[in-house]
Amino acid sequence: MHFKSAAFIQDIHNNDHMIRIGYHISTSGARDLAFDRAASIGCNTMQIFLSNPRSWSVSKASIDEQAAFKTKEKNSNIKPVIAHMPYLPNVASSDNIKRTKSIECLKKTALLCDQLGIEYLVTHLGSHMGAGKSKGIKNAISTINELDCKVCILLENEAGQKNSIGSDLHDMAEILEALSIKNKGFCLDTCHAFAAGYDIREASTAAEIGKILDFDRIKVLHLNDALYDVGSHKDRHENFGMGFIGLDGFRQFFKEKKLLTKPMIMETPGRVDISMEDELNEVKLFLERAIYN
Repeated sequence: MHFKSAAFIQDIHNNDHMIRIGYHISTSGARDLAFDRAASIGCNTMQIFLSNPRSWSVSKASIDEQAAFKTKEKNSNIKPVIAHMPYLPNVASSDNIKRTKSIECLKKTALLCDQLGIEYLVTHLGSHMGAGKSKGIKNAISTINELDCKVCILLENEAGQKNSIGSDLHDMAEILEALSIKNKGFCLDTCHAFAAGYDIREASTAAEIGKILDFDRIKVLHLNDALYDVGSHKDRHENFGMGFIGLDGFRQFFKEKKLLTKPMIMETPGRVDISMEDELNEVKLFLERAIYN
């Protein structure tokens, strides 16, 4: 592998416009502190929870908090900021109480994204809880269509756990088409796709995914390796290049250059042998090399 020129590589490092990559970052203490934490380890994008991910409640942001967050975003190179929905909401549920609580949580989180100027909000489609895939899909569409927000809602694909919605990418495309909200797209999780049976170690798979979902509608990547082999239906992440996808698998995946333009978020286990900053630099170098292969 040969780089085109040292000057061009320096341009990547100076402007950071070709590779956008970061981690899921803690908002402990104050939401705007996530910018400082992300910058300290070299992120140029990040994902955050806006509330306790294991709670239904969504804390409001005061005018001062909104201003502080927007100021940090304006003055940082961390773009875009991606929010992720908490774990408890289930937009595919047929249970009236859970569905009502899920709608309320989704609306409050989307409103908070708008107040903070966050560009993307990722949501899982959840589980049909035994009611059947067709019913779950109808519930998910109906629930998400309750929204009236500016933030772009991104549907995240699933690994294919029992009763889950969204492991079949054709279903994902169907759901997105049926949504009446204007600002919408996909968050493609590499571990989940692999676990669902899409072998991204094969060069043809990325093109297949793009044909189903449309590359333009894939707005964000969750860049996770998989602890289990293809088709396991297990949502267990591994560090980049250290799982069953592996570095060779990701080389095949990123032969589809359009994927390299997407903001990438790693949701991977911490490592004792390397700092997050050093790990991020290693992955950046891998991705920069992928541009020229």
